[in-house]
Amino acid sequence: MNNDFKIRKASEADAEALVSIYAPYVLETAITYEVEVPTVEDFRQRIKNILEKLPYLVAEQDGKIVGYAYAAPFHVRVAARFNVEASIYIDKNSQHSGLGKRLYIALEDILKKQGYLNINVSIAYPDSEDEHLTKNSAEFHEHLGYHMVGEFHKCGYKFNRWYNLIWMEKIIGEHVENQPEVKRFDEIEPEIDFSRY
Repeated sequence: MNNDFKIRKASEADAEALVSIYAPYVLETAITYEVEVPTVEDFRQRIKNILEKLPYLVAEQDGKIVGYAYAAPFHVRVAARFNVEASIYIDKNSQHSGLGKRLYIALEDILKKQGYLNINVSIAYPDSEDEHLTKNSAEFHEHLGYHMVGEFHKCGYKFNRWYNLIWMEKIIGEHVENQPEVKRFDEIEPEIDFSRY
């Protein structure tokens, strides 16, 4: 595992660097179902909105951002408040370096501190692999302890092809009758030692 990555909280000032990582996923892959690259201002707003309650993390190497991961609300209904949806994107030159695993370890640890119990991920999934989409993301999440819970068929249309969408989940906390409420990210942020990751 490469130890020269530094993981920290994202800021709105990181938006341009994050767009540059995300853009190839939009333009060259079916990993995301977005078809137009968001603007830097769009990304600033996304970062701001997430950080109001949840973690948004970036990884740096030699002062350059090379990956990011964040959690978003899984569902708008109050009863689903103990669940989040996680996302991760790694610069193509830093893939298969162990960085993705380190970002997820940090993200899961923070979410546990907040009191979240279930992490869900939605993953574009091909019937058969092609140049735009492989099963690598599902395999990566399975390696980290996520389990498949469902598949939607031919629900994403990109590059004149149809792709499926799978949902995977990981349980990170104990479900009890009198469940303690989740905390906001800023409430537990002082407890986070980013140097651990």
